[in-house]
Amino acid sequence: MFSEKKEKSIVEPGTGQNRVNEGTNIKGDIHSKGFFRIDGNIEGNVSTPSKVVIGKAGFIKGTLTCENADIEGKFEGNLDVSGTLSLRATAHIEGDVVAGKLAVEPGATFNASCSMKGAKKIGSAQSAVPGENDKKSQNHPFDRTQRIQKPKTEQPS
Repeated sequence: MFSEKKEKSIVEPGTGQNRVNEGTNIKGDIHSKGFFRIDGNIEGNVSTPSKVVIGKAGFIKGTLTCENADIEGKFEGNLDVSGTLSLRATAHIEGDVVAGKLAVEPGATFNASCSMKGAKKIGSAQSAVPGENDKKSQNHPFDRTQRIQKPKTEQPS
C-alpha cells in the first residue's frame, strides 16, 4: 500500500550540488540537472532546470537559464528564470532579465531590461466590461471611470 511508487513524468533535478569555488575561472557552456553554487567566474552559458546561487564573489558573464536564482554577486548578460529571481543587497545585475517572480533587497544594483513571464502588456487596454470602451476613448489603465460598478438595485416604492 505505502510501498508503491508512482512514476513521475517530470524531470527532477539531481540531488547533488555543483559548486564553482572562489578562484576558479571557467570559459564555456555548462549544462546540468543539479543545483549550482557559483563563487568563481564563469564566462559562457549556464543552463539547469534547478536552482542557481551566485555567491558574493561569484560572477557570470553570458546566459543563465534556470528555475530559481538567488544572486549575491555579479551577473552580466541574459538571465532567464522561470520561477523566482531573488537579488540580495550585494547583487549587481546588468543585461536582459526574464523572470516569473522578482524579489529585490534594498541596495541591489539592477541595471537591466526586465519582463515578467505571464504578464500581459498594457499596450491595448481593454475593459473587462463589454461595451465599456465604447463610451469614450478612456483607455488609460489607471482611469477610475473604468472600474466595474455594482448594479444598483431598485428600491421598492
